[in-house]
Amino acid sequence: MQHPEQQYLDLMRDLLKNGIEQVDAGTGVKTYSLFGRQIRFDLSQGFPLLTTKKIFWRGIVEEVFWFLSGQNNIKYLVDKNIHIWDDYPYRIYREKMATGQEKEMTKEEFIAQIAADNDFAAEHGALPHIYGDMWRHWPTRAGKTIDQVQWVVDTLKKDPSAHNALVNSWNPEYLYEMAAPGEACRFPICHNLYQVSVRGDKLFLQLYQRTADIFLGVPFNIASYALLTIILAQIIGYQPGEFIHTFGDVHYYENHREAIKEQLTREPLPFPTVKLNSNVKNIDDFKPESVELVGYESHPPIKAELSPTGGIVDKSWKKFVQDEKSNKK
Repeated sequence: MQHPEQQYLDLMRDLLKNGIEQVDAGTGVKTYSLFGRQIRFDLSQGFPLLTTKKIFWRGIVEEVFWFLSGQNNIKYLVDKNIHIWDDYPYRIYREKMATGQEKEMTKEEFIAQIAADNDFAAEHGALPHIYGDMWRHWPTRAGKTIDQVQWVVDTLKKDPSAHNALVNSWNPEYLYEMAAPGEACRFPICHNLYQVSVRGDKLFLQLYQRTADIFLGVPFNIASYALLTIILAQIIGYQPGEFIHTFGDVHYYENHREAIKEQLTREPLPFPTVKLNSNVKNIDDFKPESVELVGYESHPPIKAELSPTGGIVDKSWKKFVQDEKSNKK
């Protein structure tokens, strides 16, 4: 039987061969893209933490907790020495720097200040309307908020045949030019919708990801939503079934090409397993220490630069990204 990771590797091969060149309008960064693909993982056959390069497991677990606990401030992650979200609050801060509202800081200085100063972090570390915020506190015109994740849990406990157990992060009121002036989210919502379904004695989860960075982002996304499937299955009272990952635009960045070629020379190793503490019976019971990764073996990591593209981007951020790109050549 073909190793499940081969789906991911085959998708990268397809991108290298057939990807269509595109240029990000905000930053000028070049990608190669396909549209409309799907991979799926049977979670009874192992946990899909990719093995052809080492994946940052601790970062995945902490980020899933960050989402499920409804947080939107990066200070929690910075304090855990997890820096996958640093660019986006700094983008907002740079806009204020450009208009003289805030003093000049490098990104490294900005993140150090987030770590050291709670008041600074409260003011500058937040990313309103990001995933966890939308999952647990969707804003309404009546002024209350909706806990979408709790609604999914309650719905499927009451009606396992329900077809409407969806969680949405895509709120046009706060996105792109659809937003009121000054209210556009500076992070481009990427994995924007997931649906949960009970099939027999198993719970399935399908993610729709409108845009996906195949080399850096997708391995994280696969593991994050596979873990979310396991958590929701236990809370609702089922065995984990499949995690299904559906892509809109899936792409690689021009500067990731050689790293992808290196990864494609490697053969997958057996998937690990995940153990979830049986005391996790409600959403808020889940903590990073609730989960244990067992038997993970992988090839060495492959380094590549994150490209903070997408979303509403002003001229100062575009120049910053282009200068950073030039400095690394």
